[in-house]
Amino acid sequence: MQKYQGGCHCQAVRYEVEIDVTQSITCNCSICIKRGSILSFVAESQFKLLKGAENLTDYQFNRNNIHNTFCKTCGITSFASGTGPDGIKMIAVNVRCLDEIDLHSFSPVEVDGKLF
Repeated sequence: MQKYQGGCHCQAVRYEVEIDVTQSITCNCSICIKRGSILSFVAESQFKLLKGAENLTDYQFNRNNIHNTFCKTCGITSFASGTGPDGIKMIAVNVRCLDEIDLHSFSPVEVDGKLF
């Protein structure tokens, strides 16, 4: 686990997260494939929104299980939230939105999200 800061493109939304980026995934569900996200999941307690709650807009689709939040200024989805099958509240961090991240230092696992 390593601590990172991240956020949207315009910097209106900023957060801090303790995360292991080597446990990241790419997904082929209808939204991830279009967004190009690399996701890593953390418990809600490992994530802290530093600023920009008022700048977030929520988009839900399909079963409405996941809150796909995005900045209403620049449109970037830097994280999403939801509840896992085990009932634990989770945050899905878009690793591409972390500051100082070397995307070539790890290999995300491909997940078939079309099955869900």
